[in-house]
Amino acid sequence: MQLKIMPKKKRLSAGRVPLILFLCQMISALEVPLDLVQPPTITQQSPKDYIIDPRENIVIQCEAKGKPPPSFSWTRNGTHFDIDKDLLVTMKPDSGTLIINIMSEGKVEIYEGVYQCTARNERGAAISNNIVVRPSRSPLWTKEKLEPIILQNGQPLVLPCRPPVGLPSPIIFWMDNSFQRLPQSERVSQGLNGDLYFSNVLPEDTREDYICYARFNHTQTIQQKQPISVKVISVDELNDTIAANLSDTEFYGAKSSRERPPTFLTPEGNASNKEELRGNVLSLECIAEGLPTPVIYWIKEDGTLPINRTFYRNFQKTLQIIQVSEADSGNYQCIAKNALGAIHHTISVTVKAAPYWIMAPQNLVLSPGEDGTLICRANGIPKPRISWLLNGVPIEIAPDDPSRKIDGDTIIFSNVQERSSAVYQCNASNEYGYLLANAFVNVLAEPPRILTSVNTLYQIIANRPALLDCAVFGSPLPTIEWFKGAKGSALREDIYVLHENGTLEIPVAQKDSTGSYTCVARNKLGMAKNEVHLEIKDPTRIIKQPEYAIVQRGSTVSFECRVKHDHTLIPTVTWLKDNGELPNDGRFTVDKDHLVIVDVSDDDGGTYTCVANTTLDSVSASAVLSVVDVPNPPFDLELTNQLDKSVQLSWTPGDDNNSPITKFIIEYEDAMHEAGLWHHQTEVPGTQTTAQLKLSPYVNYSFRVMAENNLGRSLPSEASEQYLTKAAEPDKNPATVEGLGSEPDNLVITWKPLNGFESNGPGLQYKVSWRQRDGDDEWTSVVVANVSKYIVSGTPTFVPYLIKVQALNDMGFAPEPPVVMGHSGEDLPMVAPGNVHVNVVNSTLAEVHWDPVPLKSIRGHLQGYRIYYWKAQNSSKRNRRHIEKKILTFQGSKTHGMLPGLEPFSHYTLNVRVVNGKGEGPASPDRVFNTPEGVPSAPSSLKIVNPTLDSLTLEWDPPSHPNGILTEYTLKYQPINSTHELGPLVDLKIPANKTRWTLKNLNFSTRYKFYLYAQTSAGSGSQITEEAVTTVNEAMASRQVDIATQGWFIGLMCAVALLILILLIVCFIRRNKGGKYPVKEKEDAHADPEIQPMKEDDGTFGEYRFLESDAEDHKPLKKGSRTPSDRTVKKEDSDDSLVDYGEGVNGQFNEDGSFIGQYSGKKEKEPAEGNESSEAPSPVNAMNSFV
Repeated sequence: MQLKIMPKKKRLSAGRVPLILFLCQMISALEVPLDLVQPPTITQQSPKDYIIDPRENIVIQCEAKGKPPPSFSWTRNGTHFDIDKDLLVTMKPDSGTLIINIMSEGKVEIYEGVYQCTARNERGAAISNNIVVRPSRSPLWTKEKLEPIILQNGQPLVLPCRPPVGLPSPIIFWMDNSFQRLPQSERVSQGLNGDLYFSNVLPEDTREDYICYARFNHTQTIQQKQPISVKVISVDELNDTIAANLSDTEFYGAKSSRERPPTFLTPEGNASNKEELRGNVLSLECIAEGLPTPVIYWIKEDGTLPINRTFYRNFQKTLQIIQVSEADSGNYQCIAKNALGAIHHTISVTVKAAPYWIMAPQNLVLSPGEDGTLICRANGIPKPRISWLLNGVPIEIAPDDPSRKIDGDTIIFSNVQERSSAVYQCNASNEYGYLLANAFVNVLAEPPRILTSVNTLYQIIANRPALLDCAVFGSPLPTIEWFKGAKGSALREDIYVLHENGTLEIPVAQKDSTGSYTCVARNKLGMAKNEVHLEIKDPTRIIKQPEYAIVQRGSTVSFECRVKHDHTLIPTVTWLKDNGELPNDGRFTVDKDHLVIVDVSDDDGGTYTCVANTTLDSVSASAVLSVVDVPNPPFDLELTNQLDKSVQLSWTPGDDNNSPITKFIIEYEDAMHEAGLWHHQTEVPGTQTTAQLKLSPYVNYSFRVMAENNLGRSLPSEASEQYLTKAAEPDKNPATVEGLGSEPDNLVITWKPLNGFESNGPGLQYKVSWRQRDGDDEWTSVVVANVSKYIVSGTPTFVPYLIKVQALNDMGFAPEPPVVMGHSGEDLPMVAPGNVHVNVVNSTLAEVHWDPVPLKSIRGHLQGYRIYYWKAQNSSKRNRRHIEKKILTFQGSKTHGMLPGLEPFSHYTLNVRVVNGKGEGPASPDRVFNTPEGVPSAPSSLKIVNPTLDSLTLEWDPPSHPNGILTEYTLKYQPINSTHELGPLVDLKIPANKTRWTLKNLNFSTRYKFYLYAQTSAGSGSQITEEAVTTVNEAMASRQVDIATQGWFIGLMCAVALLILILLIVCFIRRNKGGKYPVKEKEDAHADPEIQPMKEDDGTFGEYRFLESDAEDHKPLKKGSRTPSDRTVKKEDSDDSLVDYGEGVNGQFNEDGSFIGQYSGKKEKEPAEGNESSEAPSPVNAMNSFV
């Protein structure tokens, strides 16, 4: 089935417009095959306005094609240009391009003119545009004498440039002798004509090297004007200069330098006209003078300025509209305004237009007898005139052709014949230019030929349009049909689209669109066909896109880009930064799916795009990298509004490094008093760039500013200029004023001096005043230098004084200071506490009471009462050691206290003294008391000697602390069998005077455990334990020897020994870790409850302080198993708690004398606490038990 041509029937979506435009270009580009006869066509030519470089050869291009190949000829200035007669002119072979050799000889001016090229063959002639050839020019400035310009501050000034006329026009700019561009601003700017305009001059405009430069780009040359000298002076200076230099100095203007409203320097008057051509850039300019400098505004009367085409240049003084059109005609108004007034200027804009095409004529290929038309339509302002030429000759004088009829901008052809072939030229012109187009009429009779390659393979991405080409030529124009598949099934119109150029479009190609397609072209002279192939591929997709990242400067960032694609296509993944190539930097690494940037810098911020390309499609995904960091330091610190006690600080923020500044921190330095030390002044929000700072007098301030964002704080800015505030009297007095005596007859007044910053002026001193509180004395005052104390001598002992310290300097006194109270010096107390008596609570605790001393006798601040107590020694110990005195201090006015930690059955002596800040008073008379008996400590040692078959002898040393009179010893023992189980417990009472005891009738080769403790009338003391084994008899030993000679027994014993060794190793490890081995557990399980070791009280008594140390150290006790040693108090004997006791020198007591701290002192060393078993079972003993 033949597909009909459908462009008029189908509906186009916005997305398909680019596709149709592309197809239209294909249609217009369809050409006659070069193997067929055809008229000439100009393919290349030089521009209409051709400016050449006079230093190079002249090349005027003219290229054309045709069949047969065309010949070329030229005209110059309307007449034939015979190139054969000019030895400097040659024409390129098979081309119409002229080469004029002016490098060797000849002048370029000779060849200036209007050139036109003609390409001709037997079918017609095509002509080029009129090419105007002109050499570029860069003339020098004319010599002129430029007088110095002297003018008053504030006057306007225009420095003329007036560059020489060049070709093309030069680019103008102003520089100094050092080739540095002169700075421009709202006040100083360059006009479109190149002049330099000053709205008002300032002293800094004075210079001698205002130089205008003209750059001629075509010849790459720069010409400069003579330097202009400008001097800006005051009115008085101006009068003196006029009188002295009237003969040779130019004086610019005579206006006053007072403020004035704006006036226009350019354009002049209230209105002007401007004409511009369509498509050009419309530039409107207004420059005004005035004081202060005027600001320029632009409006369009009865309209608005086009948003996307309007730009402001030169500090709003130039309005530019690009791609100007007829709609931009109208009145534009510029307004110059300052504080004293405003003026306006109206510019009437008219947009003209050189001719432009509406429809240019197209080549016609007709078969004999066919009809056709050539249409030439153009527009412009004014309306262009259309004229026709035939083979380069005006059609009015060309030979007649009955098949041709001219109707204005259209030529109608009917029943053409081969003789009708020719080239027609259409010329559209008005006063602003012309258009020239060539279009041929070629009468041919040709069967169809398909120009598309045979078996072309098209690969298309799924769901995209597929365009299968069938470029056809034939005359008359062939009709085209498309078929799919080998069986030649016709294509349906509702799925496919056939374009006028023969292209078959599949709007949405799917996988089932894959296959072979055949194009068939027919006309009355024949038929042609061509087969093409279509493959549909899966689209390339980015399944993992890079993600937006915020990283800190110096860190590492990674972007991931994972691509999925058709398996037959090979993708290439490219990374771009801001649509350009990645920097050539080793910090950027790209692998299969990732882009990694290490040591990220500020320049790395931007948009990173992953582009996946195949031969058929391309996809991309982008992510933005924001590089953040602490802000850059602020800069340009400026101090304004400088007052005595305030100043305004302003600054310019540094780059926030993509993290908004949250606050500014202001610090100050006092260069007079603390140079190099910066202090915090204040903080302001991050949106604020000024701060009003409160100042102190007589400080040489410098300020610096730091910026802070969420990442941290910037480096400090450069320091501001220094600002010294005026001196003033002090506004505060010294702090921490105190009065304390160092001796009984003085008063030391101390204070914290003011620092230099607080002094407020030179000559800082202090007025120190004092008087007794309880009296009518007047204030005594003295002025001292900048010190921190003053000593008043000859005062009564410990008398209250009223004190005040006032600051003053050379400017005056500080406000009246507050009054504080102090005391003159203390002396030792004079009276001892009376009525001291002792109440013994138990064997380790006593309570002491006393009467307070009179307050006046204390002669100072009462610190408390101190008890000295010591234990009386017997005659033998007294020879070996000094008396140890312990001290307990009770704070405040307490009149009783507890003495803990006493030794039972001891004789003690004590006295009490009152304490003040100076020291202790006299001691009270000694009081003696005795402590009752207590339970003894464990025996000092226990050992077993002389073991036999049925007996063991025990020897021991008495307790080191009997704490009373020993009444007896208690010995308990029990056997331990081979499985470490305890047997029945035997209890023996031994007289107190015995330290050796033999146990008889024991079992042979048996382990026993022994428990020994002493007793007084107060009860039983702590126990000591030991273990021992009885020996083996001789008969059993001989039997063992006999058995031991047997091999099986030796092996068995080795195995048992190995097991025991392993068991011992395990027990040793457990004991080192604090565990218990089984025997210990058995002992704990079977121990006699009556002889369980007594625990110490939970309270800690603290340390005593001794007045005299021991003459000899206590020697360590023998190693043995024992419970905690002496001074153990049973729970039922004492329920005392630490809160009931006094303390050492630093101790604290409640009002009732109960203890709330620690007491100090030195205890005697207590015997070390031993293990509950003196040794682990040996392998031999274990074997004996086994047997």
